[in-house]
Amino acid sequence: MTCPPRVVALIVAAGSGTRAGGHVPKQYAPVAGKPMIAHSHAAFADHPRIAAVLVAIGAGQQEMLQSAIGTCPHVIGGDTRRDSVRAGLESIAADGGADIVLIHDAARPFLPAAAIDRLIDALADSAGAVPVLPVADTLARGMEILGATVARDGLFRVQTPQAFHFDAILESHRRWPAGEEATDDAQMARRFGHEVAMVEGDMMLDKVTYPADFAAAEARHDVTLVSRTAMGFDVHRLETGEELWLGGILIPHDKGLSGHSDADVGLHALTDALLGTIGAGDIGTHFPPTDPQWRGAASFKFLQHAASLIAERGGIIDFIDLTLICEAPKIGPHRDAMRARIADLLALSPDQVSIKATTTEKLGFTGRGEGIAAQAVATIRLPV
Repeated sequence: MTCPPRVVALIVAAGSGTRAGGHVPKQYAPVAGKPMIAHSHAAFADHPRIAAVLVAIGAGQQEMLQSAIGTCPHVIGGDTRRDSVRAGLESIAADGGADIVLIHDAARPFLPAAAIDRLIDALADSAGAVPVLPVADTLARGMEILGATVARDGLFRVQTPQAFHFDAILESHRRWPAGEEATDDAQMARRFGHEVAMVEGDMMLDKVTYPADFAAAEARHDVTLVSRTAMGFDVHRLETGEELWLGGILIPHDKGLSGHSDADVGLHALTDALLGTIGAGDIGTHFPPTDPQWRGAASFKFLQHAASLIAERGGIIDFIDLTLICEAPKIGPHRDAMRARIADLLALSPDQVSIKATTTEKLGFTGRGEGIAAQAVATIRLPV
């Protein structure tokens, strides 16, 4: 039985991104709800044919990478893109090598799985493969004054990722003349006699270079998303001697909520609402009260776990609405602090968080001051 090839993805993310503006290199700037580099990294990491993902970063960018993706294999790149790719290829070679490598620019955040498959499949007959799109616009020569048009027949826009048999592209980089730059890895492979196939590209692979490109990237991403809304509901008993954690903050009160964790009824309802948007069960499924490790646990951990599951699926949290039902304490004085805390926990802006409060006019267990109930609604967008 033939073993499948070992495929490694190399994301080139060592640039300074100065043309895009902003206070951080563009590969770490937010696009569609998370840092740009996180999108392509997740696409590779989730693809069943990709065995490993390596990121080539600039010197001093380790903390930015950690913040964007978490702990992941990386290598320090060089002054040019070619230097960074070479550093990545040498690192892969030192780590046991690969059969196939896909070299991708972090500035192309949205990476369809079908594009990865087309590239890998094309290597059955070629040493390399690149995704391309035909040139649709009129082309013309000129400097300030329009000159003659250029025929578009046979012209294509070349995108990334570019796929290669690993030994072929490593050899091409090692043989490349020092000090000479190349437009891309495919041209380097071609110079040394390696055939590079063209496969169908995708508009989703377009590059983000200038500030205006961020809006275009957001628009491309939005058309692939579907909106989902789900509800959550929870109740906890009020008891003397307990701390009152509510909406992520500690509120001074003569009673607190009782439960296996810190019993923050508001965050529990929000957690269930978020889990519901992706059909991932409820809070008890993920954090069973029979498990002693969750005794007294801070409920914000539950909320962030639900948010991480949404992020792993490429989802974006658009808005959450929380209603707290109790006679006491009064929620109004704490509303802004709750909004700020929940927004911080979910990496949202406060205007994406609504906190409301109501009573039951002295009726029922909340009316008698025996407990607090909470109802939450969450709206997200999820890739189709």
